[in-house]
Amino acid sequence: MIDSLLELASPIRYAAIYRDGHLTTKQKADTPDASSSESDRYEELLVNPALLTLATQRGNIDCGGLDYVLVRYGHFFQFVLPQPWGHVSVCIAAEADPVELGARIRALVAYLG
Repeated sequence: MIDSLLELASPIRYAAIYRDGHLTTKQKADTPDASSSESDRYEELLVNPALLTLATQRGNIDCGGLDYVLVRYGHFFQFVLPQPWGHVSVCIAAEADPVELGARIRALVAYLG
């Protein structure tokens, strides 16, 4: 799945899959302004699960649930898609349309499971 995510569109810089407590990450070569692999690891193990927990709990109160979380950092967007087994996280170049790409990411993850 991780290679399929990276090949989905040129603005996709990085992808991570956190499935059943196991983290797999991959970054495209020559990515400008990339985070360090250690920083990315902590984001996937700590930050994204915490964001998903908080947003899911809020969404379940009276917002109709949670579809995804989109964070805009200075150099890129981070699209985080909750899954029953963990999450999928995709880094998208700042000049791209993260909502349009997010829809494509959701469709691909649903297809590949």
